[in-house]
Order: sequence, then C-alpha cells, then structure tokens
Amino acid sequence: MDKLVYTAATGLRAHMAAQAAIANNMANASTTGFRADRVVFDRIILSDGTSALSARQPTGEEVKDIDRTQGAIQQTGRPLDVALSDVDSWIAVQAADGSEAYTRRGDLKVNASGTLETGDGFLVMGEGGGPITLPPYSQLSIGGDGTISIQAQGDTAPPAPIDKIKLVSAKGSETVKGLDNLMRVKGGGALPANLDAKLASGALESSNVNMTQALVDMIENQRSYEVQANLLKEARTMDESSASVMRLPG
Repeated sequence: MDKLVYTAATGLRAHMAAQAAIANNMANASTTGFRADRVVFDRIILSDGTSALSARQPTGEEVKDIDRTQGAIQQTGRPLDVALSDVDSWIAVQAADGSEAYTRRGDLKVNASGTLETGDGFLVMGEGGGPITLPPYSQLSIGGDGTISIQAQGDTAPPAPIDKIKLVSAKGSETVKGLDNLMRVKGGGALPANLDAKLASGALESSNVNMTQALVDMIENQRSYEVQANLLKEARTMDESSASVMRLPG
C-alpha cells in the first residue's frame, strides 16, 4: 500500500513540475530567442525492482532541459538586432553572478554607460573575455562573424572594427538552462569561441514555443494529473477498507 501511495504522490509532483514548465513556455511565447523548457523525467528504481517516474523540481539555480530547435527568423532592419544562423550557436553574456553564460536573445542595445547588453539586461561578452563597451558613435554595423564596426561621433573616416561578440557552439558540450533563461556549461566552466559561428544582422530569432502544442500538452498533462489524483484516492479507500476489516466487533 505504501508503494502505491508513493507512486501516486511521485506522479503528482512530476505533473505539477510539467504544468509549471508548460505555463512558463506559454508566458514566453513572444520572448525573443526563448527556448522552450522541457521537464526531464527520472526513473526511480524502488526496492522491489519496480520503477516510478518523477520530474526534477527546479529549485534555486537548478535547471531543466530545453527544446533546442530554432525559432523563426524575422527581419527587423535594426543594426543592433542579430540572429544566429544555426541551432548550436549562442551569444556569450555575463550572468547576474558575474559568470559567463549564453543566450539566443539578439535584441541588443547600448546602455547609459556605453556597454552592449541584451534586451533582458545581460552584458554581451567580447572575445577578449570582458563586456563590450562602445564609445559614442554615429554609425554602427555588426558583421556576420560578430565583428562590431563603428564610426565615432564627429569622425568622417569609414567605420572601423572595435570589438567582436563572443559566439560559441554548444555542440558536443553538456549544457543546461538556468532559471534566468541563460544556458551554462553543466558543472561550471566556459565554452571557447567558435570562429565558424555566423549571425544575421538586422534580424531576430523568435521564440520556438509552439502555442498549439503547448495547449495540447497542458490538457494531456492535466488529465494525467487527474489519473494520479484518483489513484491516490483509491489507495486511501483501500487502506480504510483494510483497517475496517481488522477492527474487532464491539
């Protein structure tokens, strides 16, 4: 009986985690460069050799897996908008804790101090290892390899390269997504610059969330949750029935 209750309770927790991931995906369906969360289910082996599924619960900085398919590329014509051309390439940024992390979000902007950052406020890293800082400029362009060229204010000379965005490839590396929507190397560390990575200037990659599929997943997950809840109720009923049989007549 205890195993039945444990299996049902584990299933409920798993489906609650899945529902939270689906809801997060739907909330970010219009977020630039967002990669959909995907709950990772673990198979727990019980003492009698049977198994039950559980979902990893995201707590603190614990991570979930993601859907790594590419979102649609949309042309914007804005010089600071960039879209990566392949599914394995990422833009290196500085996370809130100062560590190096990676994003697909290419809606770049220059903050008040002249530092280049993403639309959600993470500083863009250059190949030199630090955040990219730009002097006042009158013209800016970003090349296909991430090279940033500017024409300084008051200067009549042609635009000249000033820095290069660090582009990396996650291919062959074990990476995970954090709760801040940034990707990291599992266990720490940093990915080396990928000289073959390419990006398109004046374009953005949209979220890869499929709203129709997300709605279907939510309905299916809710039904599965109800099955697990009913199983828990049946376990309680069976337990009460067993207890009543053992009661002595008074």
